[in-house]
Amino acid sequence: MRVYFRTKINMKNTVKVLVVDDEEDVVEILRYNLKKENFQVVTAFNGKDAIDLALREYPDLIIMDIRMPGMNGIETCRAMRGIEQLKKIPVLFLTADSDEYTTISAFDAGANHFITKPIRPVILIEMIHEVFAR
Repeated sequence: MRVYFRTKINMKNTVKVLVVDDEEDVVEILRYNLKKENFQVVTAFNGKDAIDLALREYPDLIIMDIRMPGMNGIETCRAMRGIEQLKKIPVLFLTADSDEYTTISAFDAGANHFITKPIRPVILIEMIHEVFAR
């Protein structure tokens, strides 16, 4: 029997999360649930804007969709990993694609975690806590 426990993030210093998804309703769901957990949330709707915003805001975590127009999430993550100021920020992919090729490509690009849609906010929050527990 596995025992699950929640590792609490020290919220004395607010954790900033960059949410990147081209679907506004997904961004709003994530923003609502993350703010409810005391995260500071900044958002972008495409890969290029995500890189620009990350360079200005220096988030503690990036949650990003893979399927986006223009620069997709894998390309965006790979580009971020090539930028000194961004390469160590954890990236959690949130996507409807769950095939092996996409999963392997996400990790090869530098992802730290991979969660499939539909979004289950409780699971997402637990994954975030796990990222920071490392």
